[in-house]
Amino acid sequence: MPETLTPAFPQLKKFVPDLFSYRRRKTREVMVGNVGVGGTNPIRVQSMTTTDTLDVEATFRQSVKMIEAGCEIVRITAPTVDDARAIGKIKEKLVKAGFNQPIVADIHFNPGAASEAAEFCEKVRINPGNFVDTKRFAVKEYTDEAYAAEIARIEERFTPLVLKLKRLKRSCRIGTNHGSLSDRIMNRYGDSALGMVESALEFARIAEKNGYHDLIFSMKSSNPKVMIAAYRLLAQRLDEVGMNYPLHLGVTEAGDGEDGRIKSAIGIGSLLEDGIGDTIRVSLTEDPEREVPVCQVLAKPFHSRPDERVREESKRPRYHCADFYSYTRRKADYFPVGPFVTGGLDLVRAVTRVPATMTADEILALHEILLGKAAGADLEILEFLVTDAASLERMRTIRAGLATETSRLAYLARVEGPLGLAQSAVKIADMVCWTTPEEGEYAAYLDSFKPAGIVNLVEAETAAVARQYEASSLYKNVPTMTSLKGTDVRALIQEYRLLAAYGARSPILIRAPREKTPDEQVLRASTLIGGLLCDGIGDAVLIDADLPLERGVQLLYNVLQGAGVRITKTEFVSCPSCGRTLFDLQTTTERIKERTGHLKGVKIAIMGCIVNGPGEMADADFGYVGGAPGMINLYVGKECVQKGIPMDKSDDALVDLIKKNGKWFEP
Repeated sequence: MPETLTPAFPQLKKFVPDLFSYRRRKTREVMVGNVGVGGTNPIRVQSMTTTDTLDVEATFRQSVKMIEAGCEIVRITAPTVDDARAIGKIKEKLVKAGFNQPIVADIHFNPGAASEAAEFCEKVRINPGNFVDTKRFAVKEYTDEAYAAEIARIEERFTPLVLKLKRLKRSCRIGTNHGSLSDRIMNRYGDSALGMVESALEFARIAEKNGYHDLIFSMKSSNPKVMIAAYRLLAQRLDEVGMNYPLHLGVTEAGDGEDGRIKSAIGIGSLLEDGIGDTIRVSLTEDPEREVPVCQVLAKPFHSRPDERVREESKRPRYHCADFYSYTRRKADYFPVGPFVTGGLDLVRAVTRVPATMTADEILALHEILLGKAAGADLEILEFLVTDAASLERMRTIRAGLATETSRLAYLARVEGPLGLAQSAVKIADMVCWTTPEEGEYAAYLDSFKPAGIVNLVEAETAAVARQYEASSLYKNVPTMTSLKGTDVRALIQEYRLLAAYGARSPILIRAPREKTPDEQVLRASTLIGGLLCDGIGDAVLIDADLPLERGVQLLYNVLQGAGVRITKTEFVSCPSCGRTLFDLQTTTERIKERTGHLKGVKIAIMGCIVNGPGEMADADFGYVGGAPGMINLYVGKECVQKGIPMDKSDDALVDLIKKNGKWFEP
């Protein structure tokens, strides 16, 4: 067996039994009212109201809309004790109307509100970052004794709630948010996935000390990479300490529209594929009932999905990274494709499938439209389906018609036909993707072009075939990019991991298959491409869907941006709104996007209140945060630089702040 295939797996503490086969994480069942979470239950779907909780009638009506959309668990914010009491009235109205879905009270800063909510709600969510602490971004060196004193203070404040929840048979979600880690955690563990996990475990240990085990955990972040790493580390740490609690998944402040759906699918979808997650919520800056169908699409592939065989430790391949809990891009050789380079540390390249009816003039016109939008989403590698001499001639004609674009376009021939057709395509295209059924025929194909140094792409039917190709001596003299052909995202994720594990150093093209509906196309492609990119796998990407070309290009670049590997437009972090929100988030977000959406590479956070505002500012260039009714605070990074700006002047003030910091250019 070649050295590259030696199954020498690093001695790492893994978050799943086997990275290359699906097996749902085994947890205890936690009852949230009449809804079981974890255990053998399906992935549960939930959402959160956005109305003022004190407006009982409005919150009741919105809860009904969510339930009718399929929401299984309804969350309502309770910033004060009066809000917690109002939830009791909302619950009464729901029961009277015939709805028995459980209610979760969302608590920040106020243990008193949590205690009051426990009287009415089946579950209470607390944030360990602010249940006892107030974030000041203070820098302090904690001795072990001082840290132990802080834990004792938390125990004193948290234990009464634990005992009440235990007595009333309520459940509790310990929900860590990346944006609101306590100063204590930040000073000891830093702004890290480990800090997020330890923040939750501090509270879990207090609960277990009191014999209370009806716990659910979450590790939310607006950055999918951070969110994925934190949940994986949490799963590993829970297994290590013998805590088999269910997990609630979510990407917080995902935003709205397609961008919000993409970021959520990258984070939630990839973790579900790991077998991690028992209940999910998609946090969109939209009406909450619109979140539910997105959750349902993400959860559907896991309904009754059987566990797969776990390989013996000695027979597992070596994964590409040495650390599962921080981002590392897979090492690949540089690979030329026309005017571009893939692999190495170069950009992940966008491959676009050209419709069979499109002409050179139409491609050029679209090229100019995309350039004119100044968003950075552009045509790079064009893929043409070649099935016969006529389609090959069409590709040659179009390439000739685009001769002026040689410095910004490359050509890929996807050949479905005999060996001779593939050999002819090599003379026209920069790269050939040929589905090869027989190893001997493929060997003849490569042998015929070795002297010319032609670059080729192998599209393998299965990871096993790809491994065979990668292990062979055929690749020694012919630079090659590898890809997989398949229609099931679930299988492809595992097989691309296998390809990365066994695949020497060849660059990898991730090809997302077409799906049945537009919603499934966005979410499944995001799960496959975005999830693998967050794992460091992938050097070029393609969505093989029947979409108008401009729409397909836009979707592909949106997925690349959602995964954080190519930033081609303004990045917006916006919370989904709730009863704490101090302004209309949907209209405000749209208004700010209209003013600033052309600022490529600038990240703006739009937060309805202070709960996660300061923490999320640390991951954004600029922040627009509700400070008081009708008033906005502006941030640069995590520093508040202007307070109490009236709403009618806040948009101009944000633009002026961006200009002052040298990030503005005219659209």
